[in-house]
Amino acid sequence: MFSLHGIEKRYGEAVAIAGIDLEVPRRRTLALIGASGSGKSTLLRLMLGLETADRGEVYFGDELVEEHHLEGIRRQVGYVIQEGGLFPHLSSADNAGLLARHLGWSIERRSERLRELCELTHLPESLLSRRPAQLSGGQRQRVALMRALMLDPEVVLLDEPLGALDPLIRYDLQNELARIFDALDKTVVLVTHDLAEAAFLAHELVLLDAGQIVQRGSLSELREAPASDFVSRFLEAQRQLHGEASS
Repeated sequence: MFSLHGIEKRYGEAVAIAGIDLEVPRRRTLALIGASGSGKSTLLRLMLGLETADRGEVYFGDELVEEHHLEGIRRQVGYVIQEGGLFPHLSSADNAGLLARHLGWSIERRSERLRELCELTHLPESLLSRRPAQLSGGQRQRVALMRALMLDPEVVLLDEPLGALDPLIRYDLQNELARIFDALDKTVVLVTHDLAEAAFLAHELVLLDAGQIVQRGSLSELREAPASDFVSRFLEAQRQLHGEASS
């Protein structure tokens, strides 16, 4: 789905991405993991065209991710950021249906799609009239996910979508996301620093350090055949792994 070739990205003297090649397979969930500053969120923004690589190319299917292709590509890609990024002055319904309204969807079509997404995300329809400040953190993330899924995109990109939630809500939403990913059968790229979360939600993990891919594979593969001392240290540092992430 996405293909990245020789990607480099700097911010002044700081190297964010240092020569990455990456293939994102269709209808699979790929987790980008690593410590803060490893380049995982930058990589996600490059896929969506929110950042431009200094060197290399990013493809979405056969299309180069560049200015004159971005509008069409973004209609096929849903995007969820940490804390949702909802507009505070809009209702949940208006937040979720923002792009559909921009594209000229009728009220009836938007309403029907919102009902479908409420059922999918387990958000009570009664909350659609509320603004973000009137919702819990978990409810806001459900609305953000609804917005990302509104146009039924081929791909969903999620940047630390559960990072700001308390542990119990995060645990519940991890289970919800796993169910939703399985039901939708879409291509998903998830950014997280939490190895247990990545292993639970994704088919494959991509571990980054200092803007480079250190190792790619399942959690078992990273554990049993670490590619470097860094991989072993990263795994050892995350002793809080849940039992379901150990497979």
